[in-house]
Amino acid sequence: MTSASHTQGGPVTLTKEGLPAWLDPVVRAVETVQPLQLSRFLPPEGGAGRQSAVLILFGEGERGPELLLMERASSLRSHAGQPSFPGGALDPEDGDPAADGPLRAALREAEEETGLDASGVQLFGVLPRLYIPVSGFVVTPVLGWWREPSPVGVVDPNETARVFTVPVADLTNPDNRVTTVHPSGHRGPAFLVESALVWGFTAGIIDRLFHYAGWELPWDRDKQVPLDWRS
Repeated sequence: MTSASHTQGGPVTLTKEGLPAWLDPVVRAVETVQPLQLSRFLPPEGGAGRQSAVLILFGEGERGPELLLMERASSLRSHAGQPSFPGGALDPEDGDPAADGPLRAALREAEEETGLDASGVQLFGVLPRLYIPVSGFVVTPVLGWWREPSPVGVVDPNETARVFTVPVADLTNPDNRVTTVHPSGHRGPAFLVESALVWGFTAGIIDRLFHYAGWELPWDRDKQVPLDWRS
């Protein structure tokens, strides 16, 4: 089995071989989901936007399946203080944005932000590219299985406040689900987990991915959390 181990130069592959059975619903969702089923914000047709990628990394912890998240430093200009997937803009050395560039970028950024050992990650899927209007990023969500877990933590405190994993059971627990209300009036799904409010783009991806994987449980969409005007 070929693993996605080298973020610079070498081939980065996608393979579904040897994945745990509990990931099967996610694999099926990734293969069938359409862009507008994930978000109403799709990349501009003219090709505008800064190409970027995020790593949606599933592992298995003490409480079963889990996701790797990080909290961005409060001093950053963009999305300060927000929990997010590891990720960022493509660099020229990542390669072709229309080919394996996003795969390499997702792993590279995860290494740089969390200290993740990418050689233990098996990439198995890619979701349709989405758009974040507030920052102008065109984001390719890349999915991975943390086949060989490695220690992770804050690499650069100027970029990252903390790195943590969240059990899938906590993300699907209806008690932890809320609707955020932005001062602009925009509403979106969110999760209250690990002393954090996961909202915005990251929460939207988790919400839709779990929905189409059949993991979503009924939850009270009227339970609202107002977002601070600075968000």
